[in-house]
Amino acid sequence: MNVFEAVKQSVTTRQAAEAYGIRVNRNGMVCCPFHQDKHPSMKIYDRRFHCFGCQADGDVIDFTAKLFDMNSKGAAVKLAADFGIPYEERTHDPPQPKPKPKISAELQFRKTESYCYRVLCDYLRMLEKWQTDFAPGTSDEEWHPLFVEALQRKNYVEYLLDDVFLTGSVEDKAEFIRLHGKDVTRLEKRIREFAASRADADRPALCAANPSQQDR
Repeated sequence: MNVFEAVKQSVTTRQAAEAYGIRVNRNGMVCCPFHQDKHPSMKIYDRRFHCFGCQADGDVIDFTAKLFDMNSKGAAVKLAADFGIPYEERTHDPPQPKPKPKISAELQFRKTESYCYRVLCDYLRMLEKWQTDFAPGTSDEEWHPLFVEALQRKNYVEYLLDDVFLTGSVEDKAEFIRLHGKDVTRLEKRIREFAASRADADRPALCAANPSQQDR
């Protein structure tokens, strides 16, 4: 597999954008790095990007080439090196095994930053759902603990996403990661476990609604 194929199969445009310091909001929009853009006008998809302002468009290799002002081959090789992607070089000599390149400290920081941002986005969506799903039906009904958590944490999580990760300084983000990185890992585990428990709880109801499924 050549470098172009290997990169396109291994790295999404969003992963590359976030790794190279482009902050993607919850809707996949960013301020376009290719023109003077004060309001997000570029949409980052998994495999492509498109700017509705300057009409820049392409895949992950095109994005990287334009961002670092290099040709497509150089961009593909850079992506492969930065993300540790193996590929076959087209030479007459037998391919030699290459040691997996070490991820730079800056790229590792960007990856951790993007990971924390993603987990916090997932948590915010869950809080918003809890605030709706577990809201008390009457004024004298006892409040559900998840409803209480949503009320207590939602504004703080929005602050972290907007004021720390979207517009905060590198120092602000680094300090959050240093102090709360392990908490984010535990939070991701909790989100997964909660989603799995909800799926298990819904499964009997789905089977009851479709009894024919049980006979197959």
